[in-house]
Amino acid sequence: MNNLKIVFFGTPDFSLDTLKYLHNSNHKLISVVSSADKKSGRGLKIKYSPVKNYCIQNQISLLQPENLKCIDFQNDLKNLKADLYVIVAFKFLPKEVWSIPKMGSINIHASLLPDLRGAAPINWSLIYGHNKTGLTSFFLDENIDTGDIILKTEVMISHSDNFKSLYNKLKLMSGSFLSATIEAIINKKKLLKQKNILKIDKAPKLNKENTRIKWNDTSLNIYNHIRGLTPFPGAWTEIKENSKKVIIYKTEISDFEKDGIAGSLSVRNKSLFVNTSDRLLKINELKIEGKKIIKGNDFINSIQGKKIILY
Repeated sequence: MNNLKIVFFGTPDFSLDTLKYLHNSNHKLISVVSSADKKSGRGLKIKYSPVKNYCIQNQISLLQPENLKCIDFQNDLKNLKADLYVIVAFKFLPKEVWSIPKMGSINIHASLLPDLRGAAPINWSLIYGHNKTGLTSFFLDENIDTGDIILKTEVMISHSDNFKSLYNKLKLMSGSFLSATIEAIINKKKLLKQKNILKIDKAPKLNKENTRIKWNDTSLNIYNHIRGLTPFPGAWTEIKENSKKVIIYKTEISDFEKDGIAGSLSVRNKSLFVNTSDRLLKINELKIEGKKIIKGNDFINSIQGKKIILY
């Protein structure tokens, strides 16, 4: 059985390369499942996802269930008689769905499992300061990111990588990685059981609290935190004097020792720095609430010598 009947599950841009591979492969892409349309923007207009746009452009059958536990939706899936489900950047599937195809359901996860199980593995690989990450393919089971592993592939993380650059590296690898994964399944490659390792880094969903910058941390940890959230969703802080939100996009670790309390700004050689627990961190790009992204030295001109503390 070299030509499989496959249903693909995905919604965001990260899913596109794997979807394109399936669409152009010898396998039969019989349908795509994507999230229901949502209204967004000031006018609350419906904006189609990248996956839906691709399906429309290429006349691919598309299902958009409001509820994955809907019996009618599950019956529609059963009637497709797929050999395999491929899931990339999609919500958690109930057993009633992932257990339908005879060969099972596989997921492509953007980390080297079991490390970085969770919703935001790319962000957290940078926040933790890892020097490598990758993609893992595995069969779905009843828990999150715990199923038997099919394949892994690694990519190195450079000191200058941020979320966007690492995201693009992994996205570009995903199509060929899925190809190798399906080949391994067809050839009945031996699977790797995930061990219950206690000391692994997790990748929880990003929220207001875990994206906030803690200035009493080390300059290296703060640097990693910021690049792991750049450009989206953005590492944020507030100006103590007026509670205005500030997103920091780009920093450099300096050789200057700290010269004030954590979070206080400092100017050296016409450049903007902020105090951390150990040294000064240079701020190259930032955005104040309601304004455009600016360079650090432009912010110096706007504060006109005032003492500013971020917290």
